[in-house]
Amino acid sequence: VVEKVKGLPKGQGFDANKGEYTDMVKAGIVDPTKVTRSALQNAASIAAMLLTPEALVSDIPEKKPAAPAPSMPDY
Repeated sequence: VVEKVKGLPKGQGFDANKGEYTDMVKAGIVDPTKVTRSALQNAASIAAMLLTPEALVSDIPEKKPAAPAPSMPDY
């Protein structure tokens, strides 16, 4: 299947549901607008992830009193 698809014209592919080679856009399998929109959304999400580490929010550690010394053992 892969070798056959490599030789097909641009936009052609294998429809696994029907078991035939077809124009992917005309068959409704690939929607160029949705592909472009998804790519832009993913790119924006990745860019946001790269920028957010500079704005990390965390709690300030609280100072706890030192633990008391253990009592001396009786011998």
